[in-house]
Amino acid sequence: MSNTHISKSTYNFLNELKKNNNREWFNEHKKEFKAEEKKVKGFYQELMIKMRMHDEIDDLKMFRIYRDVRFSANKQPYKEHLSGSFSRVKPRLRGGYYLHIEPGNTFLACGFWAPEKEDLQRIRKEFELDNQEIREILNEDSFKKQFGSIEGEELKTAPRGFDKEHPAIDLIRKKQYIVIKKFTDNDALDVNFIDKIDEAFKTVRPFFDYMSDVLTTDLNGVSLLD
Repeated sequence: MSNTHISKSTYNFLNELKKNNNREWFNEHKKEFKAEEKKVKGFYQELMIKMRMHDEIDDLKMFRIYRDVRFSANKQPYKEHLSGSFSRVKPRLRGGYYLHIEPGNTFLACGFWAPEKEDLQRIRKEFELDNQEIREILNEDSFKKQFGSIEGEELKTAPRGFDKEHPAIDLIRKKQYIVIKKFTDNDALDVNFIDKIDEAFKTVRPFFDYMSDVLTTDLNGVSLLD
């Protein structure tokens, strides 16, 4: 069976899991889950092959279906989606790719979910110094068509040490730098879905290349990797 598309049976299983999110039902359908999980992993592996034609992908990580309920008010034992992430070759390349498969909520996300304190400060200082290049990247027609605008958690005001009236304060106050693209169920089940994801991932490359350059140099542009 081809792994270049998401199977309707995968969506059917996830819909049933949502109705029966308990250990008894899951254990009775464990064999079915393993079959769907294998198909989805194959899809991600095929996608990684495509991505490696235009980026240096280090690894694929598939996330487990089991939820950690120890510190959560939601005690349901299973996630109701399947997901995985692709990491780039570090430390030279920065940014990550994520794909989330869920009926009614399939999406991809790219960017910087939880930048380390030092990286976040370096990004903010770059935007403080010069925000023209990042603006040009974010305002590219292809970028805006795929993702709209950059998203992520942000502070209500300026971070300590930054001018709240700075022209780039909308970027400086962010704590995350993420782009998201959502898909309908019909999109996700289409035979061309893998190509649509890959095209979106290609479109984010100028953003990743710029951020990688920022995070591997100091404010004078001197490499930190030498």
